[in-house]
Amino acid sequence: MRALVLSSEDKRVSASVEELSDSDLAEGELLLEIEASGFNYKDGMAIKGLGALVREYPHVPGIDLAGKVVECVDGSFSAGDRVIVTGFRIGEWHWGGFAEYARIPKSSYAVGMPEGFSARSAMACGTAAMTAMQAIARLQEVGVTRDKGQILVTGASGGVGSFAIMFLAREGYDVVASSGGDNTDYLKGLGAREVISRAEFSEPLDPRKPLEKTRWAGVIDSVGGAPLARVLAQTQAQGAVASIGLTAGVELSGTVLPFLLRGVSILGVDSAMYPIEKRKPLWDKIASIFTDADYAAIAHEHGLDELPSLAEQILVGKIRGRAVIDPKK
Repeated sequence: MRALVLSSEDKRVSASVEELSDSDLAEGELLLEIEASGFNYKDGMAIKGLGALVREYPHVPGIDLAGKVVECVDGSFSAGDRVIVTGFRIGEWHWGGFAEYARIPKSSYAVGMPEGFSARSAMACGTAAMTAMQAIARLQEVGVTRDKGQILVTGASGGVGSFAIMFLAREGYDVVASSGGDNTDYLKGLGAREVISRAEFSEPLDPRKPLEKTRWAGVIDSVGGAPLARVLAQTQAQGAVASIGLTAGVELSGTVLPFLLRGVSILGVDSAMYPIEKRKPLWDKIASIFTDADYAAIAHEHGLDELPSLAEQILVGKIRGRAVIDPKK
């Protein structure tokens, strides 16, 4: 089997495609033949040795993978079943998807592939789409429905934000996107009714005015920091903010007044450890929304040999859309 293997010497990480055998794989309950894997920002960090994501070397990165079951120790899957694996620190603590085969520590980490869905479509969606759908599900659980008003998506041009806009719009929500740069055509093409500048939320909340005029029934926020405090102050009574990313920082500089006086909820979404029993319904919903036309519009396919170059590109923001890795390409 071919795999992208990371090695570390004197705290310097190097990456190379190597020939391994299945005996090189760590022990686990599920052996998979990988049909496709997804490429994410975390993968770029791992390949370049940033962020201390990888615990032990040598290591095969790749946090998203999809393929066919070769062997399942506990019998929960049969040989030939097609599955998706995301989260649970695959590609960080455990060897991941940038190889022709992978052994997964627990079969319970895998979700059966939705009927009619392809591995490459699943990996074009990957953790980004799953995280977006988890955020939407959390908002719906607390009553943020289509009739309640506008939904704001911050960090809208990123992977999670883009999928959140697509999924919300196709479920009939009125979506407003917040983004930096000139992404209006792209975001409206995904389904955003309106696009506003992220500069609207860049200034810290005025402590003398801890509550602002209500604007949002719900928010999917992948920014955090000062913008999170601002959108909380603008969320309407009984609304909610699903908080995903913290690119602007972990501090929450607002007050408790949105929670006390308006009953606003803040909902944390940790996609890596999202309960497995809740994943299958969300993957089924993703598969019912994401089409072949969507794949053609956002995905581009690469082989294992291209991964070091892709890592450099994704870390400086030069990758648009979704990179899907074919380990046999």
